[in-house]
Amino acid sequence: MKKEFSQTEISEIIEMALSDHASFKNIREVHGIRETEVKALMRKNLKIGSYKAWRKRVRLFSDRRATYK
Repeated sequence: MKKEFSQTEISEIIEMALSDHASFKNIREVHGIRETEVKALMRKNLKIGSYKAWRKRVRLFSDRRATYK
């Protein structure tokens, strides 16, 4: 990650990433970090089980979204 984030910014990024309504594109527009950087931040700040559950949900959600387009 290029930028150091405050604890408040990290919390906001995590909240956006956990939300089903915010995409990686939205996070990039607000905080200027790419999808890979969001994943690294999430891995660093979540428990391993929470991170794995989040990744699974994101993958399933993106697969469903592609089906309905």
